[in-house]
Formats: sequence, C-alpha cells, structure tokens
Amino acid sequence: MCEEIRTSNISQDSRAIVVAIFSSIIGGNFVFVYEILKANSELLFIRDPWREISIFHYAIQYRQHRIFNLIYGVKEKNTILRYQDEKDGNKILHMVGELTKITPIDHITGSVLQMQRELQWFKEVESICPPMIREQRNKHRLSPRELFTESHRELRKEGERWMKDTTTSCTVVSTLIVTTMFAAAFTIPGGSNQNTGLPILVHDKLFKIFIVTDSLSLFSSSTSVLMFLGILTSRYAEEDFLKSLPKKLIIGLFALFFSITTMMVAFSAALLLTLRGHYWTISPIIGLASIPVILFVLMQSRLLVDMFVSTYGPSIFDRKMKL
Repeated sequence: MCEEIRTSNISQDSRAIVVAIFSSIIGGNFVFVYEILKANSELLFIRDPWREISIFHYAIQYRQHRIFNLIYGVKEKNTILRYQDEKDGNKILHMVGELTKITPIDHITGSVLQMQRELQWFKEVESICPPMIREQRNKHRLSPRELFTESHRELRKEGERWMKDTTTSCTVVSTLIVTTMFAAAFTIPGGSNQNTGLPILVHDKLFKIFIVTDSLSLFSSSTSVLMFLGILTSRYAEEDFLKSLPKKLIIGLFALFFSITTMMVAFSAALLLTLRGHYWTISPIIGLASIPVILFVLMQSRLLVDMFVSTYGPSIFDRKMKL
C-alpha cells in the first residue's frame, strides 16, 4: 500500500485511503497511520469529507496521543489547527474539551487520574494553538474552556467523591497511628530511673532504635494527616486535579506507608527489649509484624505508582517525533 501511495497522486476524492486512515486512527493503529503518512506526506492535510476535520482532530477526539504527536513535525500545523467541524463549528481545542465515551481514556484506573489526563490533553493542545483559537466560540457560543468545564462536570464530581472517600479512610488510620506512637513514647520499655528520670535502657542499641522509629512513625503519620486534611479542605477546582490533589495524595500515602513500617520496627524493638533472651517466642511475632506492611504495599502500591507516573513521569506527548 505504501509503494502504491508513494507513486500515486492522492486527492481528497481518494475515498478508500481516507476511510482507511481515519478508521485506523479510531482503532489506535499507529503503525499503519505512521507508515502511510511517511510514504506520502500530502496525506497529513486530508480531511474527513463529512466533517471537514483533519487526522489530528480525530487523534484528539479518540485520545490517540502517538498519532497526535506527529503534528509537532508539521511546518504548516497552524493551517491544520484552523480546521473546524462543519456540524458544530468546533475547532481543535473544542474537540479536546469534549468528553466522549468512545475514547480509550477509560482504561485509566480512577476518575481522578482520568480527570488529570484530560487536563493534560487540554493544556498540551492549548499550548500549540494560536491565541485566536483559544478564545474562539463554536456554534453553541461556547469557548473551549467553557466546553471543557461543561462536559467534564460529572467526571470532576466523581473525582471529588473518590478523593474524599479515600482520604477519609486514610485519615482515620493515620490518626490512630499518631495516637499510638505518642502514647508509646511515654510508656518506654524497661521503665525510668527514679532518681534521674532517664530511661534505664537509654544506652541500649535496641532502645535507641525504638525511640528513633517511634519518632519517625509519629512525625510521618502526622504529615499524612495534614496532607489528607489538605485534600479534604480543597476547593476541588479543575486545575487542582492536574498537580495539587495528586501531589498531596502521593505524599500522604507515602507518609502513611512509612509510618506503618516504622511503627512495626518500633514494636519489634520494644518486644526484643521486653523479652530479651526468649527469641523462640519473639521471632514468630516479629515475623507477623511484617504482614501489615506487605498488605499495605499490595493494596496501595499500584495506585501510588500510577499516580506518581501520571504526575511526575515522562509526558505522553513527544514533541521530538517526526515522520
């Protein structure tokens, strides 16, 4: 097909190849689109004969970022950006503001990450659009930003509900750890010297481990409580889902994980100090102390990794991609 296209004159009347390209974009077949466009770069400017929009409009509508990345290497991209949907008068930025059920963005876990990805799309397309297109209204008298707000209202509400439910549960756990670690700091194993008031085992290495890990658990759980409270009291504006809310949740979950880990270490150190010499009894108990840490990692690690990659990982948009 590439050899045939390379030696043929492609026009807008070439209905078969036009349908093939647009169907491939809908299905996310990047290799086919890439090879066909590389064989004949004139196809970059073909339009859908029914709606008069380009392949990049389709890539945006169906959230195919690899195909959209090809626009960065097109010198005449400002001409393509001015194409509009003849039905609704939507320019390219209007189309990224629409939320449709046919986009593959639904495979992303959680409404918060979906909302974040939608904002990333909007910000990226907005950055390459001329100022005139950013404020231009469609036939329904809506600007791109107004259309984005209207079409993403339900997704934003779902994200707010999910975020509040998650942080409320985590706040309860963090608060319990704060209370426990604070009380443990004043009920130290081995007791205190009646004359000096200092702990009897103050010079013991295990006691130092206990004090340090108890303090770390207290401080990290307090940090997680503050982060979760910051999420609960957030205004939940659209922009908050881009960086602010994911960043707070990442810090809160990591601090909670760290506080649980250090709490188990402090418990094990206190047990060794109290039952020194009875290792046959202590060993199984210390082994069981690792179970909460492992369970937390198994249950929350995927969410934490996905949110970290989505927020701080490499962008899905590759401005260096060329044909």
